[in-house]
Amino acid sequence: MNGMRAIRIVLVDDQPLLRMGFRLIMEGEDGIEVVGEASDGAEAVQQVRLLDPDVVLMDVRMPVLDGIEATRAISTSGSNARVIILTTFDLDEYAFAGLQAGASAFLLKDVAPAELTRAVRVVASGDAVVAPRVTQRLLETYVRGNGVAGQASGNIEQVAAPQRDPLLDDLTPRETEMLESMAEGLSNAEIARKFFLSEATVKTHVRRILNKLHLRDRVQAVVYAYETGLVVPSNPDY
Repeated sequence: MNGMRAIRIVLVDDQPLLRMGFRLIMEGEDGIEVVGEASDGAEAVQQVRLLDPDVVLMDVRMPVLDGIEATRAISTSGSNARVIILTTFDLDEYAFAGLQAGASAFLLKDVAPAELTRAVRVVASGDAVVAPRVTQRLLETYVRGNGVAGQASGNIEQVAAPQRDPLLDDLTPRETEMLESMAEGLSNAEIARKFFLSEATVKTHVRRILNKLHLRDRVQAVVYAYETGLVVPSNPDY
């Protein structure tokens, strides 16, 4: 690793064989270290507090505390750990709830080992794995017209009308345009072409937006844009 600290991972799944499989994949990679395991969400929260990992691979359906609530607890605790939710389908209510709870990514459980390790490295670097368009499609599927949130964690709540966040007033007009473009699913390269800017300039704008809005990554920025009503889901009559 040339003196660089290994990426510290906590594995969370109620099935020991799955944890063993993920451990074997992770331990076969240079620069990745599995520092802990948990078999339920409550144990996961405790492990994160004790071990201070960089990345948590989080199953969803678990006893005691599910992966969504565990992700929410980790995200609101001030931990620097980034959570990757493991789901069965890409358009999954659990993936949607996970992103709302603060996850930085979601992956399918049958992901190829190389893709899993790549995701861990990308998330640990501070970026997001889920393609913006996938995030947009997921949010539109579960935000538009369904009127219900929290189903994935068993808490059914009526969704209130989006409330504008005062923090949006701290954005410059250009930064607001950038955030809207991110929420529309545009990549940095596409945003650069749209506004006749360099990708480096776009990255600077994105970093400032995340700092001003206290967001972890661009996936969280997309979620934020929908939740605050900055972007309205398409096809409202869905």
